Amino acid sequence: NKASIRRRRLPAQQAVWLVIWMGLQRNMSIKEVCSSLDIALQPKPEDSWSRVAPSVLTDSRRRLDESPLAALFHTTVKAWNGDILQQDKDLELNVLAVDGTTFRCQDSPENAEEFGFISKKLKPYPQLRLVALMSTETRMIMGAAFDGCHVGETTLAKRLFNDIPAHSLTLFDRCYFSADLLLSWQESAENAHWLMPAKRKLRYEVLEKYAENDMLISMPISPQAQRQNPNLPARWEARLVLYQEPKGEIKGFITSLTDPSRYSLESLLRIYWQRWEIEEGYGEIKQTQLQSHVTLRSRFSAGVKQELWGVLLAYNLVRLEMVKIASEAGVRATRVSFTAAINLIDAQLRWLALSPDGTLPVKLKRMRDSLSHFILPDKR
Repeated sequence: NKASIRRRRLPAQQAVWLVIWMGLQRNMSIKEVCSSLDIALQPKPEDSWSRVAPSVLTDSRRRLDESPLAALFHTTVKAWNGDILQQDKDLELNVLAVDGTTFRCQDSPENAEEFGFISKKLKPYPQLRLVALMSTETRMIMGAAFDGCHVGETTLAKRLFNDIPAHSLTLFDRCYFSADLLLSWQESAENAHWLMPAKRKLRYEVLEKYAENDMLISMPISPQAQRQNPNLPARWEARLVLYQEPKGEIKGFITSLTDPSRYSLESLLRIYWQRWEIEEGYGEIKQTQLQSHVTLRSRFSAGVKQELWGVLLAYNLVRLEMVKIASEAGVRATRVSFTAAINLIDAQLRWLALSPDGTLPVKLKRMRDSLSHFILPDKR
């Protein structure tokens, strides 16, 4: 009649570390990740070291589910807020960007039912759609929303309202043109603004001209949008800025920054091109961090979501180190080589797993000193 205590090889805390390192070490199997970093607990201290069975790894991840990884992501974003956000000096706003991308999932019945397929005719792999909110100064991710590929990017963007920081300017692609989304975005945080490319056939009336290529406009809101959200007005206002491309074509963008005395035309034109930073960030995640393995590993839907949170956490961890290195060097965080950073951090992790805890501060400083030699030239 004795009570016994079950000691798991991979309790929840160890499973969280496993998922994060899975997102960082894509060239290794899940079993190899667990073994190389010595994540699993040994049955008894006096026992010799032993590996865990692959079934133990899967069971531990199923018990963990996705919620702890999602909560950890949002907790770390709040803790690192001072590192993530760096205000633009001219606008005195934190510049962010929103865009979407897709990830392939393993072709299992559960993933197919949860995430669906892009094409109704060709169904090679289920796909998941992700929309993220990223700082253009540091490329750290502040918020993320993902779902099956049948859910549109505008719908996912509306799930980011709670992640919008105060005193911010968010750069959107033109596919996010929606009065409901953009007006709600402005109301979601103090002094929150947006900027996006203008549609080719944009309908508007000029209310006031600030300059020949700079004006305040009024745009109609469609009856369909008003039916979906009865709180929308009949018309809404924005600032339209026109510019000429090198080939001579006239293009433009619209923004909620309507005060020309506070937000100059030159500052807006400079900031406009930062919208490509999120594309660079997605490239770093897919091509470098995941080493072009575009298919996520998990065969169960909760594991796919859990795995993606781990990828985003690992990406932010690498980017956080790059921000600190850039700060010490007095350069922008985007000038530190992501490829060099992630390769050096990956190598250090393997060594640190075998090192005494007391040597960690010295080795961390040495790693940062090494990364300071991989600062890229400034963009023209």
